[in-house]
Parts: sequence; C-alpha cells; structure tokens
Amino acid sequence: MATVKIYSTPSCVYCKLAKEFFDEHGVKYTDLNVAEDYDARAEMIDRSGQMGVPVIFIDNEMTIGFDEERIRSLLNL
Repeated sequence: MATVKIYSTPSCVYCKLAKEFFDEHGVKYTDLNVAEDYDARAEMIDRSGQMGVPVIFIDNEMTIGFDEERIRSLLNL
C-alpha cells in the first residue's frame, strides 16, 4: 500500500475534496495542517517549493492540487 501524505489547511476546498476522495476509496493518509503546524509548513515548502495547498505525496511522487486523474494513477485505482 502506498504511503500518502497531504499538506493542507482547514479552509482549503481542494484539500477537503482530496481527503474525501481518499476516505471514499479507503486510502490511509497522513494529514498535516500547515495553518497550525509550522514545522510541517516548512517541510512542505522545502520538499515542494510550493506555498499553496494541497500538496500531496504518494510514496515519493508529488502532486500539486487535487489532480484526481494523477492520484488515481499513482494509487492504481
């Protein structure tokens, strides 16, 4: 099973869509709230170069935003 990590904020619509997608498909994920967790925010920026959310890592493959087609492909769904 893939390791999934999502950097998100509570007010982000696309973050919510991504997490709902993961829940609907039984995908376990680690959710890092970068609005409150400054270390996670710094990690996200360092790993991705992005300041916007969601930033999703599936294993070591990065996806910016909720790109359902790419996420499905990476998760073999």
